Amino acid sequence: MTEDLLEKAKEFVNRTLSHMSTSDRVAASREAKQLILSINEIYKETKDPNLMDVMKSITEKKRKIEKRLKGTPLV
Repeated sequence: MTEDLLEKAKEFVNRTLSHMSTSDRVAASREAKQLILSINEIYKETKDPNLMDVMKSITEKKRKIEKRLKGTPLV
């Protein structure tokens, strides 16, 4: 199960963000959230630092996606 999650996480992090529609971004953000929560459940039991690094990289990618979704603030 852990290997499967790590494989999905690796695929998610290596995915390109260019030319994504808004609905693709929303789906990617939700997928990232699900991956983070799943990995976090395993991390709570094992305290494996590699899992923490994976979660950090997914979170970084998720923040970039959400920044693009929210857009720039109108002043």
